[in-house]
Amino acid sequence: MFGKKKTKIEQPITPEELSKLNDKKMADAQIEHFHVKNDSIEIVKYNRRRKILSIILTVCLIILIILFLVSMLVTQWGDLIISVDSPAVKRGIVLSEDPEFKTQSASLTAKQVKDVTNITYKWLPVDLDTSKNGAHNGDNYVAYTFYCKNNGQVTLNYDAVLDITGVAKSADEAVRVMVYKNGEPSVYGKGKYDDRKTAETDCTKFETDKIVMSTKTENFKVDDVDKYTIVIWVEGNDPECIDDIRNGHVRMRMLFSVEDEEATNPWALW
Repeated sequence: MFGKKKTKIEQPITPEELSKLNDKKMADAQIEHFHVKNDSIEIVKYNRRRKILSIILTVCLIILIILFLVSMLVTQWGDLIISVDSPAVKRGIVLSEDPEFKTQSASLTAKQVKDVTNITYKWLPVDLDTSKNGAHNGDNYVAYTFYCKNNGQVTLNYDAVLDITGVAKSADEAVRVMVYKNGEPSVYGKGKYDDRKTAETDCTKFETDKIVMSTKTENFKVDDVDKYTIVIWVEGNDPECIDDIRNGHVRMRMLFSVEDEEATNPWALW
């Protein structure tokens, strides 16, 4: 016959054991605090790195967007720009695609022609200056008709300069530009490749490597209007019309300007 199990008598904790227990608890608390503190520091560092990285990525994205928009502006809308400088605007020079000037502007843009191939002058329509106002491009050529008006209050003189603002793959070597001014056409091309001072046989030489032509109109009275048509193509009969210029491009700008009276007349401010 089994007797009752003796109850275990718990021994009291000695001062030495109590001291060891307290030391262990304090050590565990310090370890826990240490880990929490380190984890917090790491989290803060991680969030900071992520924020900096987000800022860098955002800035890079903005730069890429700006470069893309600039590229769009240059390649899609910049092949031929007609504009009036600030002094000429102040004096009343305005542009329009409409001969009645129902709409007018200080800047006009011709439409782009894509995937062009070379043609020759004889293939161009004979009514380019009279068929239509504004953009009237054809297969493989740019054609743009516009008007310049003195909408100011005094008679003045103005200059118009057609220059080249961008070239790829030396496409300007074979390009031709025909400018009608009030019905009178003139054809321009770059000088011969091996002799820049000599014009090609079918055109007038560019004034410089970058300036196609310039014209001056004097005694331009109030409400006077000048008509312009600009035609651009790649001339197939040019010796420089070779495969090397394939997929190239030429960008141009025609700028209208007048003398700034305040800059030339010292009494203008008095």
